[in-house]
Amino acid sequence: MNRKDMLNKLQEPEKVWDMVVVGGGATGLGVAVDAATRGYSVVLLEMADFAKSTSSRSTKLVHGGVRYLQKGDVALVLEALRERGRMKANAPHLVKDQAFVISNYTYWDNFLYFCGLTLYDLLSFGFGYGRSRFISPKKVMAYLPTSVKKGLKGGIVYHDGQFDDSRMAINLAQTCADNGGVILNKAKVSGIVHDQNGKVAGVKFVDMESGKEMQLKAKSVINACGILVDDLMAMDSPGHSKMVTPSQGVHLVLDMKFLQSDYAIMVPKTSDGRVLFAVPWHNKVVVGTTDIMRPVPEIEPKPLKEEIDFILKTASLYMDPAPTYADIESVFAGQRPLAAPKHEGKSTKELSRGHKIIVSDNNLITITGGKWTSYRLMAEDTVDKAIAMKLVDARPCVTKKFHIHGYRKNPNLKDHMYVYGSDQDAIMKLIAENPEYGKKLSDKYDYTVAEVVWAVREEMAREVEDVLARRVRLLFVDAREAIKAAPLVAEVMAKELGKDQVWIGEEVKEFTELAENYIAAKIMF
Repeated sequence: MNRKDMLNKLQEPEKVWDMVVVGGGATGLGVAVDAATRGYSVVLLEMADFAKSTSSRSTKLVHGGVRYLQKGDVALVLEALRERGRMKANAPHLVKDQAFVISNYTYWDNFLYFCGLTLYDLLSFGFGYGRSRFISPKKVMAYLPTSVKKGLKGGIVYHDGQFDDSRMAINLAQTCADNGGVILNKAKVSGIVHDQNGKVAGVKFVDMESGKEMQLKAKSVINACGILVDDLMAMDSPGHSKMVTPSQGVHLVLDMKFLQSDYAIMVPKTSDGRVLFAVPWHNKVVVGTTDIMRPVPEIEPKPLKEEIDFILKTASLYMDPAPTYADIESVFAGQRPLAAPKHEGKSTKELSRGHKIIVSDNNLITITGGKWTSYRLMAEDTVDKAIAMKLVDARPCVTKKFHIHGYRKNPNLKDHMYVYGSDQDAIMKLIAENPEYGKKLSDKYDYTVAEVVWAVREEMAREVEDVLARRVRLLFVDAREAIKAAPLVAEVMAKELGKDQVWIGEEVKEFTELAENYIAAKIMF
């Protein structure tokens, strides 16, 4: 994915594209992949970087949604369980089986959750990851040595999927490009183009690097802007009423000493009715999430002290020793797009988690809601909607069984480069040809200079944040180490991009300011 080459493909002013997708998160990338693999001409525009917002800030789970089963939403769970199976089959280098333990402190909970998770298994028939089973208190302590032992009555083991979200996003962008699609980051849509009948006929966008405004003609325009869908809808129809409300979720990243296991913890009901997970991820533990309605959407939301306090307090009930602020190696916040409540004061837990497709009077197609697990189905439904509206000719969806870029079976999970899948060989070749590329970005972690070079040359990384947040994940793994690595990353990128010392200094400064928001101790005071 070379950005200059992608821009060149947009230089035909009279070309009419089949589809322009606005938004480079899970939903938009899924739509772009679906369209490209059907053979449509497609352009995806992302104003920042791929998965910059919500899609890089998930709980890192590919799941059917046990809590939706609790609420009786069987259809939503069934849909997600099928997509969970397809996601693993299509990207086995990124999606893996993850066993969870629910620790129970009453005999009734043992019975209740065993019955519920047996139903969960039955719903996933043909797409399952593993069977649920009851385990004794002794087994719970063997599987989760840091569990609170007092009052333990047993536990349930069940299976879901675990993945790296922003790496999946990058691979989806590459899959689209591999199939003839045009993918562009740092491209902000500035307006919707309408024809003489007032129908959507394209978009205007600004190349954020050059400042140049361009216009694209299109048969269909897809609004996949996540928490910002209302902004694009307002461009299409001034006076548009708010459709989405952002719900913020925060996650803490801790050392593995707080889990000491390959098993994950699932707390099905916390003090305020939410679900809490503690999941092993890149040799760390991701603990979350919160669920707080926010007044306005934010691309770079900041964790609130009350959210961190809630997670630490809840984790202390299930982890021994209990984690503290000093133990948090990174904290990140993301905002989900939920259907705006019709009544003030409605809890985020009551708002719909399913996806919705809305068509404006002018034929702008908006897709919102959903989650990472169902990204493929959301994309299929969206492209099918464009077909049903006769905006593009009918072509069958092929993504149910379509290998994502990087596809590789049985990756070596002990090698941090497993997330590159089949691209790992090319990165290792870079190191073999240029031994200096084997230099580590941090003394504590195995990320290398070669991965920075690869991110710039092949994955359209343009800024230090793109690399350290969403290509090698160091910001999400250890914020302080990411700050230390920033100068070296900036130097390597400057050489690749032809930038000067002033650019290096500005990039390091900007990244450091951003990364400090991922250090919990700075939020505490």
